[in-house]
Amino acid sequence: MQEFQTATLSFPALLFSAALVVVIAFWLLVLAGAADHHAFDADLDTDLAGIGGVPVTVSVSVMVAVGWFTALTGSVLLHRSHATGTVRAALAFGFLAGALLAAWAVTRLLVPRFRRFFADQPPSSRQDLLGRVCTIRTGSAGTDFGQAEVAAPDGTTALVRVRQLPCSAVEFTAGSPGLLSAYDEAGAFFWVSPYDRALDPGPPPVQPHPHRRTPPGRTA
Repeated sequence: MQEFQTATLSFPALLFSAALVVVIAFWLLVLAGAADHHAFDADLDTDLAGIGGVPVTVSVSVMVAVGWFTALTGSVLLHRSHATGTVRAALAFGFLAGALLAAWAVTRLLVPRFRRFFADQPPSSRQDLLGRVCTIRTGSAGTDFGQAEVAAPDGTTALVRVRQLPCSAVEFTAGSPGLLSAYDEAGAFFWVSPYDRALDPGPPPVQPHPHRRTPPGRTA
């Protein structure tokens, strides 16, 4: 246990240990509904690194976890080598470079397998979702964050980023229905309006085929 603690708090594992604490704290905020896992999608372009297709926070979290494990292994080996001076520093930076490379390679390998779990990417046409009823999936939805589930015209469901209209006085909580009323191109999210399911008339009745003949002995 002492060796684990020493390795965790020594270079190069220390860098990834600090990042791992931040990642864990961020996902706890997401679970509590106080943060959106798409919060940094507009700030970073992970496609250039070959790890796009999923939220930036997911890619970074995987990289930090893999990098931490690799760097921790390197720190343990470094302590057991009893190297000192320039040799120790060179080995430490070598393990750091190896951890960064391993984190990127593993993340790039895993991202294609994660993409199918994130249906929150915009469909072929975002306009197809306008006017559709959604269900809030985060703890709450306000003017600065929120996420909702909506059924696309093709029958599939998608998780989309939503924001409450500033003029709306309705409080959106997990499970609340809403109406996707507009799409904000700059922020890449939908404006959600209050919706009462009791006012939904449901699907239109099925009309009989005008050329269908009534079998003999039966009335139409």
